[in-house]
Amino acid sequence: MRVDVYIDEERSESELRSLQGWLGQEPAVRRTAALTLREKSAEPGSMGGVLDVLQLVTGNGWSAASFVLSVAAWRQTRPRAPQVTIRRGSTEISISNGTDAELRRVLAVLESVGGEGEPDGPDAGQGSRP
Repeated sequence: MRVDVYIDEERSESELRSLQGWLGQEPAVRRTAALTLREKSAEPGSMGGVLDVLQLVTGNGWSAASFVLSVAAWRQTRPRAPQVTIRRGSTEISISNGTDAELRRVLAVLESVGGEGEPDGPDAGQGSRP
């Protein structure tokens, strides 16, 4: 299964790197998911692409609860907690205020979305966010 994470703010590249490091230190996430930063296509005339998504390719035993709690904990360490948008398949949901009710809703959505129609593999879905 693939889960894409986006940060909705100007410094999204540095925030994505920070989140990747944070999740990489979480044993429950590290054991069950490969974390990869992906970039959208470079604009004509630019020097290169811009990182815009943290992609998790998960295996058996992946815990959506551990993932959501890890993202929420990371947001609390930020000077200004950014909005985090999570996409699984064609379903997208955001964490914007980090309340318990919002985190429960995000978790319920992640656990209820089926993997049907999702691309497989670490290179699946490379490119820009629609």
